[in-house]
Amino acid sequence: MDKLWHGICKVGIVQFMIYPAVMKGQGPVVETISKIAADDFFGSMEITHIEDPEARKQVAGIIASSHMAVGYGAQPVLLSQKLNLNALDQAERMKAVNAIKGCVDEAVELGIGKLAFLSGRDPGDADRARAFDALVASIQEICDYARPKGLYIITETFDYDVDKCALIGPAPLAARLAEKVKAKCANFGLMYDLSHVPILHENALQALTTLKPHLAHIHVGNAQYKTTGVPSCGDQHPRFGLPGGENDMAELTEFLSALFKIGYLQERPKGDLPVVAFEVKPLPGESSEVILANTKRVWREAWARL
Repeated sequence: MDKLWHGICKVGIVQFMIYPAVMKGQGPVVETISKIAADDFFGSMEITHIEDPEARKQVAGIIASSHMAVGYGAQPVLLSQKLNLNALDQAERMKAVNAIKGCVDEAVELGIGKLAFLSGRDPGDADRARAFDALVASIQEICDYARPKGLYIITETFDYDVDKCALIGPAPLAARLAEKVKAKCANFGLMYDLSHVPILHENALQALTTLKPHLAHIHVGNAQYKTTGVPSCGDQHPRFGLPGGENDMAELTEFLSALFKIGYLQERPKGDLPVVAFEVKPLPGESSEVILANTKRVWREAWARL
């Protein structure tokens, strides 16, 4: 493509994945967020829970001065505590809902306008319908809580039989979830991730077409799941170009082309730009900075091939 992505989308990075030491809300949170905010390649960044109140104040200042689109990823909060928004036990389900409400408050404190999370585990055929209804109820309650605070809520689709084994899940079921939630809550949308395409056993263009009316955010990355017993196996977002990986330059180019076909990507001379964010994680022994450079190289070449 002759035109650069400026004026079409913001390229983002998931901070807590590229710097996994901060995933639990501790470690070099301020330093890594500052490093990304100072890199003008990225127009967007996603962060997660920050344990230290003083660090949150510093991050709020960085966000305010960065001119970046910043999102809050609550996925680590749910996963680290094994919380389930579609639990059939009411007390268990409300524990997850209240945890996300706490994340909503933190996002507001940080000056963030969008918050994303994932569903709980798929309970199997016998209980799937009840779990789906429980998830709808949870998300609608979260959306109602977030709306007066100016926050938009997003559910990300995950694999259902490989690693996270989440209820949401296949594109048709995700679309049905969005329709149910949006019947009462306008501040809701879906996220789709190139990394999850192989482990969802989906065709990217078909899935994106199904999800088109509800798409609010996009992730891109790699996956490796056919070789078990290695750190990169499952929903681990290894670097592009990993031997045995499912996604590299060609797959990213095809995925970006699909985003143009469904209209998620298009020239927008006015208004907010959509985000396409890299979610990549260094494997043991790999450098975050080298993996960041890897993603930029892959993006530039994939974009040039469009």
